[in-house]
Amino acid sequence: MNVQLKVNQSTKSLITEVDKRSNISRAELIKEYIEPAIPVVLTNATKDWKARNKFNPQFFKDNYGHITKEIKGKTYTLPEYIDLMLQSTPEKPAPYPFNFNIEQRAPELLDDLKPEVIYAKSDRIKNPLLPKFMLRGTEVYELFFGGNGGHFPFLHVDALFLHTQITQLHGSKEFILFPPEQTAFMYPREDNPKISQVNVFNPDHDKFPLFRQAKPIRVTVEEGETILFPTKWWHTTQIHEPCISLGRVHLNASNWNDFANDNYQSLKTYRPGMAVPALVYTKVLGQLINLQEKISV
Repeated sequence: MNVQLKVNQSTKSLITEVDKRSNISRAELIKEYIEPAIPVVLTNATKDWKARNKFNPQFFKDNYGHITKEIKGKTYTLPEYIDLMLQSTPEKPAPYPFNFNIEQRAPELLDDLKPEVIYAKSDRIKNPLLPKFMLRGTEVYELFFGGNGGHFPFLHVDALFLHTQITQLHGSKEFILFPPEQTAFMYPREDNPKISQVNVFNPDHDKFPLFRQAKPIRVTVEEGETILFPTKWWHTTQIHEPCISLGRVHLNASNWNDFANDNYQSLKTYRPGMAVPALVYTKVLGQLINLQEKISV
């Protein structure tokens, strides 16, 4: 599937660091960060989550020993992985990531993740009129476990052009972000232009010379904090201590058309008869939600 990662080059990101904000209202979040497509770290958006005091390594060792994950050809139980995570060092890092879909593997945990952080005027990803098959290839709620020295295996833009929310429930995590206008420096793969060919932690500048011009924005998200960033921001992560993170994806008016078009391209490959009807349906649904959001304001 050859989907081009189109970027509005007229929108230049002038930020050099990510703001950290406390007690920000929904209206302020939308006006100051969501509409201008700027990342932000919210320091206390999840202060009322039960997960904040509950989701620690021992809790998962005691209650979720049945969950397994294959990483680089080897299968680990969650308790086995947590032991590795706690012992992990930069010289001998635990394999990363150990991640799983909460809705499928541990749906009882969803109540511990409320109230939701809504990255829009409404929570479009959970709109009852949005067919579940259109989220193929991504997870709405996902837990990530990792240890000191671990890092995400590639620089990327998230699947289906969805916006990203990551909350640190245990430990911290460093995020490395590149704004959309630097896409030309990322050397997107031909077979999947949402993934960079560059190893950001050890770049080959002879092979990828334009990457020298890339200017990363780094921010450490501390335990209890939540980072929100819009689609088309290239990103990866690095871990310096044992950590547990919650990933959550979002849809709003700004990424709706990219989401619809990406689904169309995907459906042409695995369900070709559904591609055009799904595209038309999604476009109409988007207009309907736009109207609903306008009326509700």
